[in-house]
Amino acid sequence: MNANDLTFLIVEDDDFQRDVIVDILLRLGAMKISEARTGTEALNILNQSSPNSVDIILCDLNMPEMDGMEFLRHIGNAHSPVATIIMSALDGALIESVRKMAGAYGIYLLGAIEKPITPAHLIPLFSIYKSRDLKQKNESKDGSSYTLGEILEGLLEGQFSPFFQPKLELATGRLIGAEALARWIHPQYGIVTPNAFIDLLEKSGNIDILTFIMLEKSAKTCKEMHTHGHKISISVNLSLTSLADTKLADKITQIVLKSELDPKYIILEITETAAMTEMAPALENLARLRMKGFGLSIDDYGTGYSSMQQITRIAFTELKIDQSFVRDMTNSNVSRVLINSSIEMATKLQIKCTAEGVETKNDWEQLKNMNCDLGQGYFIAKPMSFVQFLEFCNQNLKESIR
Repeated sequence: MNANDLTFLIVEDDDFQRDVIVDILLRLGAMKISEARTGTEALNILNQSSPNSVDIILCDLNMPEMDGMEFLRHIGNAHSPVATIIMSALDGALIESVRKMAGAYGIYLLGAIEKPITPAHLIPLFSIYKSRDLKQKNESKDGSSYTLGEILEGLLEGQFSPFFQPKLELATGRLIGAEALARWIHPQYGIVTPNAFIDLLEKSGNIDILTFIMLEKSAKTCKEMHTHGHKISISVNLSLTSLADTKLADKITQIVLKSELDPKYIILEITETAAMTEMAPALENLARLRMKGFGLSIDDYGTGYSSMQQITRIAFTELKIDQSFVRDMTNSNVSRVLINSSIEMATKLQIKCTAEGVETKNDWEQLKNMNCDLGQGYFIAKPMSFVQFLEFCNQNLKESIR
């Protein structure tokens, strides 16, 4: 990975350690490097620079005058978009704790790594930065820019469609299915991602409109894929707020059967973004959906409310490990242990385990060695339109035949 188009700021009080990091960055191709001995010096450099002039900060934790934690707090409070890498010779568990603190301050944290720093530590983090930077550039208008009226008008005008992100079997690389992700094909702003409209639709009680559109189009796509020889399943997100309606399961079943698709090829992903308040109707809906043959997936496992308790209540067929754990597993022993235990639990419960956020070959190999069933993420493919997805499926089929 060449770092020649990135600008770095090293915050490290030890002269020798700072020189080592500069040398590593130079060997990786970096041409723009600033140095600071303290957090105060670093803040002065950032304040004097033009916005977005620093891409990545490499910050030590244990420094005199202003330690790394205080420096990170200032970065977070300033809502700076600069990416940060924490470096320290301190205990790994403590580094992990500071990493969580940085996330709570809203810092764009690439990773937390233990000293001594090596190129092998930095290269995957720079690759992640590159992939996310490209992703952000390809995404359009910020979510706060749209009103509920504009979103509802877009729904009525048929401007919303699913994009499909492939799910591959890690042991073989074989295509198993895809997750349908909502995209607003805006006539003026192009492709708009879910952060622009999901919250408003949920809070206003209109999320079902989008859910039913996604279900109908995904079921038709799945049926179309089957006619092309790709016997895959498609996952569709289901909001917890929708589950309070006791008629929801019947509505979903009707939509899928109308497409002449067997419900077993549709997996409904339930995300724990909030505690399940309407417990009884939610459990009734989910039990009925399983009875009709739908798959049920617990999405973002480990980040929501009472995930283990939900597994005892609901007949899930899939567990999806949240991408935040996958992103951290290279540098966090805690994340590796949690991923491993989740995979073992899923295996013992005889349900599939899917890891989200597979962004590097190293992610793929580690998860494969842990016996995780499926992977999904930018290393495999980004979300794509129906036409692009069909091409991807055809290519995957050719490679598997070879």
